[in-house]
Amino acid sequence: MPIKSIYFELLKIFLFLSGFFLVASSSVTAHSFESFESLIGDNESILLAGPDGKILYSKNADQEMIPASTIKLLTSLASFHFLGKDYRFKTEFYLDNHQNLVIKGFGDPLLISEIVDEIAARSAPLLLPAINDLLVDDSHFSQPLTIPGISSTSRPYNAPNGALCVNFNTVHFRQGPVPGTWISAEPQTPLLPFALERIKQPGHQSNRIVLSHHQNDISLYAGHIFGYFLGKNGVNIHGNVHIGKVSIGNGRLILTYESGFTVEQVSRELLEYSNNFIANQLLVAMGAKKYGSPGNLRNGVDAVKSYAQNQLGIHQMALVEGSGISRKNRICAKNMLKILEAFRPHYHLMKKEKNAFYKTGTLHGVSNLAGFIQNANGRLYPFVIFINRAGKSSIPLMEMLMRKVN
Repeated sequence: MPIKSIYFELLKIFLFLSGFFLVASSSVTAHSFESFESLIGDNESILLAGPDGKILYSKNADQEMIPASTIKLLTSLASFHFLGKDYRFKTEFYLDNHQNLVIKGFGDPLLISEIVDEIAARSAPLLLPAINDLLVDDSHFSQPLTIPGISSTSRPYNAPNGALCVNFNTVHFRQGPVPGTWISAEPQTPLLPFALERIKQPGHQSNRIVLSHHQNDISLYAGHIFGYFLGKNGVNIHGNVHIGKVSIGNGRLILTYESGFTVEQVSRELLEYSNNFIANQLLVAMGAKKYGSPGNLRNGVDAVKSYAQNQLGIHQMALVEGSGISRKNRICAKNMLKILEAFRPHYHLMKKEKNAFYKTGTLHGVSNLAGFIQNANGRLYPFVIFINRAGKSSIPLMEMLMRKVN
């Protein structure tokens, strides 16, 4: 057979096989979605797209809905853009001319007792044998930061935000061996007199208190925790804990602590535990990065909205904070799909169950899911389910979509 004829025969076989695999890879489009029509009513929307981003099925996908915590996907993406995936939050330590220690925070959301202990051990040799006052500088963020949707309850998701915070601004405790006494519920965290005074105040209905901006409680608590662990590492504190500020020409930088977590790792924690405090720490830090210090809620929101518009092409969206706790946030399923497409390279950061990677979004009367369904060939199908109606769960719909894809 002439070489030219062989070439055309091989070309025909190639085109035939290409067509076969094209049909096979998109065979989900041939499935009937009629069963969904009666299941999706008002204040509900659903969308499924193929690995190429083409919408395979949608209903009410242009209707703006309350996203709840699914909006954390956008907050994470924007933090990668403005801060960088490899960015690490820092905390600075200065010794001023009067032997006072000044701790300046920059919004690290993961300063917990174990890490504070490590920092104290590193800084102690530079401070021995003693310091006078311990000053906390929280000026990198504006105060107070009022997050829409946050209420003054003891629930961890209501923890306030600030530039220098420890243990998510919460204190866990339990009753001691003697009635009327209290001890720490966490062995790594001491129950300090500063916190004990707040615990003894009336109105607590649980074994947890959430500190507030009232009288600078969140920053002062951070200072007391640092002071405790410095003392544990041999540094005597002759004075008290105060609110202060690093001043040029009055002191020297003795230590810069860089978080052991990159922003990408922080985002994994954010999505795994759906932590509202972490989300809005990232949001305000983005605002400070884009518009300058001090960071505030408005600038953080503007930064995320500018990212959504300029990088994702989302021009219609209501955003008032970055965690999804506010019911004033609004986005449609089609725009959430744009977020998912941008998040595709990072899908592994999401929670995984069976063959689905997803983010939940739950408020009273809200049950949302957004993420990716992975088929047997490893291809990802983005999906969005917004249920803004009380008494209905989005999980059965996700399971139905999983069966369609597989």
